[in-house]
Amino acid sequence: MDFTPTEEQAAARDLAARIFGDLSTHERLAAAGTGSDAELWKELCAAGLVAAVADIGLLGLVLVLEEQGRTTAQVPFAASCVYGLLAVAAHGSREQRERLLPGIGDGTVVVSGAISEPGAVREEAAGRLSGVVPVVPWLRDATHVLVADDRRRLWLLRTAEAGCDPVELTAPWSAGRLTLDGTPGERLGAGAGQEEASAGASAGRGEAFAGTSAGREEASVDAYDDVLALARTAFAGLQAGVCAGSLARAVEHTNAREQFGRPLAAKQGVQLRAADAYMDTEAIRVTTYEAAWRRDEGLAYATHALTAAWWASEGGQRVVHTGQHLHGGTGADLEHPVHRHFLWGRQLDAYLGCGSEVLQELGELIVSGEVET
Repeated sequence: MDFTPTEEQAAARDLAARIFGDLSTHERLAAAGTGSDAELWKELCAAGLVAAVADIGLLGLVLVLEEQGRTTAQVPFAASCVYGLLAVAAHGSREQRERLLPGIGDGTVVVSGAISEPGAVREEAAGRLSGVVPVVPWLRDATHVLVADDRRRLWLLRTAEAGCDPVELTAPWSAGRLTLDGTPGERLGAGAGQEEASAGASAGRGEAFAGTSAGREEASVDAYDDVLALARTAFAGLQAGVCAGSLARAVEHTNAREQFGRPLAAKQGVQLRAADAYMDTEAIRVTTYEAAWRRDEGLAYATHALTAAWWASEGGQRVVHTGQHLHGGTGADLEHPVHRHFLWGRQLDAYLGCGSEVLQELGELIVSGEVET
């Protein structure tokens, strides 16, 4: 394993750090409220960062999302890259890739995802979907939404043709309630290029499917598993950044704040809490890097994505609680920047499966003997 960023990945990370640092300030976040920052999104797309994910891979995306997490920047970067750019690139037909990827890359097409509850949506007629997904992050910003039906098949829908009601979450993620009532959708990978797209995506993970109907059904299930693992890895990277930002604020505060003539950071109890938070943050980071690296190398990575998700959930909530705790009474101020890290950390703790859920899923994989090496 070699997690050293390539020149392109390092350049994307550094550019993202500069843009997020310049534009995702406390004042701008306060002004945005619970909505997204449209100006920041335009700047990121104009800089080519979304389109660059096609070249820098999942590990490169994770590096960029860490920088977003450090500043809790309110943009749909993770969602549109995972459910849009990477999902379509890996599992879309040739026609879908040619039609959708340019728009996703320049930000005119924004994709959110509703794949964690596949039983909530069903196909009632040919290409017509019905069902309700109570919470879809960044739905209010999206032009399209990637949905999984009760057979774990992936569909792309236009949000303008669906019911989208605003929902407020713990974190300000521009979420909405998705209501489908015979809403038209297109199967991801459907069309003349379906067999070619499914085989190409699967071959990179050591699998190949025949062009039979059974093979296509198996390919669609594989697409669902891959996109879910993609999302878990990407959002774990976002959590690593949220935790790093929370810890950095706690370190700055405890070094500046004095008690009885000594900085709070000089106290052993404070040092131990900060050290534990640092170790949790590094555990999230390294497990996420491994999952992302394996996917970029064409290796099986489902259990590694689950491991990263578990650390992001369990370790992440410990870190953001520590960050708030080490701020003392200041940490209870809802307007303080560290509180945003707390809200994001708690939201990411439960998104795509809380710690106990992903641990159960990982245990079932181990019992079944389907563990990757």
